Amino acid sequence: MRYKYVVPSAAAVLFAAAPAFAEPAAAKVDTGDTAWVLLCAALVMLMTPGLAIFYGGMVRRKNILGTMLQSFIALGVVSVQWALIGYSLAFGPDFHGIIGDLSWAGLRGVGLEPNPDYASTVPHQAFMVFQMMFAVITPAVISGAFAERFKFGAYLLFIIFWSTLVYDPLCHWVWAKDGWLRGMGVLDFAGGIVVEINSGMSALAAAMFIGSRRGYPHEPMLPHNLPLTLLGGGLLWFGWFGFNAGSAVASGALATSAFVATHLATAAAVMGWLLAEWQHRGKPTLLGAVSGAVAGLVAITPACGFVGPMAAIVIGLVAGMVCYGAVVAKSSLGYDDTLDAFGVHGIGGIIGMVGTGLFAAAAINAAGADGLFNGNVTLIGKQMIGIAVGAAWAFCGTYAILKIVDKMVGIRVSRDEEMQGLDLTQHGENAYTM
Repeated sequence: MRYKYVVPSAAAVLFAAAPAFAEPAAAKVDTGDTAWVLLCAALVMLMTPGLAIFYGGMVRRKNILGTMLQSFIALGVVSVQWALIGYSLAFGPDFHGIIGDLSWAGLRGVGLEPNPDYASTVPHQAFMVFQMMFAVITPAVISGAFAERFKFGAYLLFIIFWSTLVYDPLCHWVWAKDGWLRGMGVLDFAGGIVVEINSGMSALAAAMFIGSRRGYPHEPMLPHNLPLTLLGGGLLWFGWFGFNAGSAVASGALATSAFVATHLATAAAVMGWLLAEWQHRGKPTLLGAVSGAVAGLVAITPACGFVGPMAAIVIGLVAGMVCYGAVVAKSSLGYDDTLDAFGVHGIGGIIGMVGTGLFAAAAINAAGADGLFNGNVTLIGKQMIGIAVGAAWAFCGTYAILKIVDKMVGIRVSRDEEMQGLDLTQHGENAYTM
């Protein structure tokens, strides 16, 4: 592996403090890079069942299977959609600056030779399947907003429409070769807009559209199995290394920098959330620690390939505190986001994008840019445009899709079905037989 060294600026010493490298421009398959990308694809795949376990522990026991299946089924539905049209729409040759065309539909032309526009050292299919796992988990995150009250059949329609009409275009704008937000200079290393703001704003739209759970907020609706949530959160933390470090699409210095930033931001966010919770409620909780970890993972996602270790700690600490505040504010704002998908993913994604605009250092990634604290006053404005576009697109698109699906089949279960729980009424199963 050959890398280009770049001398760090003086302003980058504290917030970069790392060797500077640009990724290689080789034209043939590198077996090390290929092994790394395939391993990371597998790690990101593991995040979806990890999310299912994380979410499952937080709902009431009568809804655990239905909640977990809403995450797990995305592996089936979205994977097939991605292979048929999704990848071509997201990364295919640009169609009038709006979306990819269908020249790669059915993976036609997506073979075992590298594509120099996206990954010049791994097979094109390796890059495709790595990106597939991002497309899979994003709609699964949204399901946390309407857990315990959404029809399963309607959910299947929703994720097909949403992946095609919301995720794929936004992905194209941010990550495709000719994407207009990418061309503008918006930086999103691993999905701050494409995954986090997208899913978080969609979750807010869904929570507002479907309405609160029956009895909320007057009846207690506590998590039924926090050890399960801790296990799921641990799997998310583990898999997120593939999510972020894998986005370097090469096994080398940039992947290492992203890996370190990811871990430090997450650790800091755990402490930030617990400190805020301890101060506010008088006691730190396990649920708070796990939620803080996810908030840190979310916030460092867009920044991990552009910032150094100290900046990552700052981003994580801020994310833990601010996301806790967003979750607390939910009850006073009057919407029922069951598992706080907006408060953690939407707000965390915004924090991460702003943090990128502040702390990014070209000394760490020459393919990026310097942020405000490294002397570039323009990047923060570009990041704010990216946030606004992603948030508006996701919220409006999701709301429109929900209205369509509701007209087609109805999205909410009946009162009796909600009282009995989704496990029995939607799936004829029971998680606990004792």
